[in-house]
Amino acid sequence: MAIALTEKERAILRIVQANIPMTLTPYADIASLCQCSEQEVLELLASLKAQGAIRRYGAMIRHQKTDWVHNAMVAWIVPEDQVESAGEIASTFANISHVYHRPSAYPSWPYNLYTMIHGRTPAECQQAIQKLQAVPYFKEHTILKSLKELKKVSMTYF
Repeated sequence: MAIALTEKERAILRIVQANIPMTLTPYADIASLCQCSEQEVLELLASLKAQGAIRRYGAMIRHQKTDWVHNAMVAWIVPEDQVESAGEIASTFANISHVYHRPSAYPSWPYNLYTMIHGRTPAECQQAIQKLQAVPYFKEHTILKSLKELKKVSMTYF
């Protein structure tokens, strides 16, 4: 089902699909650029998400520009009934940018919770892993090292 969009709504989406303003009031700034209210911007995005037209939107972090040049994807084995709590704890770490749950269909790969850890040195990444290991949910893990970073590109619709 196609969703009919006004030109103003398309203008809002052009901004959101590119670079959301890096300010304390990004939605108000988008509204100003599109000559509408901040409430209209928020309502449009919420409506499109509720309709399934967009799944999510957010910032794309270029961690190298923050001096966090080392990273490690750490896959953990966490009991399914503890995944939510474990994820909430991991998300409180300043140097963890991603936490997600991916149940495995393969018995030879039992890992189900993933954390992307960044650091200025490899030792900083290892310290974060050790801090997580001190939490009951996080014990068995494997570290997946990045071989190279692939180009990150957002979809462009308008």
